[in-house]
Amino acid sequence: MLKLSKLTDYAVVIMAQLARDSEHQYAAAELAEDIGLPKPTVSKLLKMLVKADLLVSRRGTQGGYQLARPASAITASDLIAAIEGPVAMTECSLEDSQCDLISQCGVATNWQRVTQAIHQLLASVTLAQLAQTQPIKLPWVQIQALSVYETSAAG
Repeated sequence: MLKLSKLTDYAVVIMAQLARDSEHQYAAAELAEDIGLPKPTVSKLLKMLVKADLLVSRRGTQGGYQLARPASAITASDLIAAIEGPVAMTECSLEDSQCDLISQCGVATNWQRVTQAIHQLLASVTLAQLAQTQPIKLPWVQIQALSVYETSAAG
């Protein structure tokens, strides 16, 4: 199963909260309380998101965290890369691949194409879209509509 880590999921929840009120500067404790996550987890993720240039941090009584750029300019790909690293289906899909089998495996090119398609899809989804409560419309992808309950019951 392909699955993002809980930390990546939590990072997106944090970023969505910041995107919904982009003028407000949030303290880590305030964000933790608002979204219901432990403060140490939120603090760790905020540091990672600042390091990835997705957030800016200001110290002091008027300080806090804000988006580094508009939510419409931050993609799902950016968010995943900030926590997980580059999106790649296989080792040979990475630019600096160290795979010893790439010359004889016969599937590397196809995995690279799959990785590129996934990256393009993730790059087409913005934080602004993720922060909305309405389902995202992706005109070039047809997705069967399942509720969260139907999805978890099927799995």
